[in-house]
Amino acid sequence: MTTEPAGLRERKKQATRQALREAALRLALERGPDNVRVDDIAEAAGVSPRTYNNYFSSREQAIVAAVTAERESRIAAAVGAHPVGTGLADAVVEAVVTQYTDPDEDARDALLLITTRPALREAFVDSAAAITPPLTAAIADRLGAADDHTAHVLAASVAAAVHVALERWARPVGASSPASGLVVPSGSLPDLLRSALAPLRPALDAAENHRPQAPEEDRRT
Repeated sequence: MTTEPAGLRERKKQATRQALREAALRLALERGPDNVRVDDIAEAAGVSPRTYNNYFSSREQAIVAAVTAERESRIAAAVGAHPVGTGLADAVVEAVVTQYTDPDEDARDALLLITTRPALREAFVDSAAAITPPLTAAIADRLGAADDHTAHVLAASVAAAVHVALERWARPVGASSPASGLVVPSGSLPDLLRSALAPLRPALDAAENHRPQAPEEDRRT
């Protein structure tokens, strides 16, 4: 009996996840999300409904994942790619704003679908939490800290701020009609994101200013 290498298993999982989210979005755009069942998505992706449930807890989560997939890793990569001379606060804010406000052409129809369906809007807003793990690693790397507690707190705070901004941006018309399909953005998304992240700037700056310093001889080399 042979066992698949961990790398191969992970690639297969990623391929299955991608197939499911792409099938979910395609069917939602073709039929409307209310006319798509989990069984339909699983069949279109060539897997069983049981396998589907190992990856997504709802059809809304799968549809939204087609738009938000990999965004969290791109945010983390962008933070890590900023030159050391760029402040951590600037790196985080610019990475978040860029990744949330520069969708590719294929994502525009999907975003329109998401922002006009209450259940999809909720799943879209909740997807901000996925930023935390990769951003924790990116911030810890920037801070050079062995203990990632501070990095985790900062990353979770960034995810919470993004959640607040998305919630305000995708607010339905009329406080008394949350089921409305019409969305009136409360300002531009870039402005909302920058505003929500602004209170975190001092904490990000303070964490960077107090990171461990390299020994004097290392700094001279």
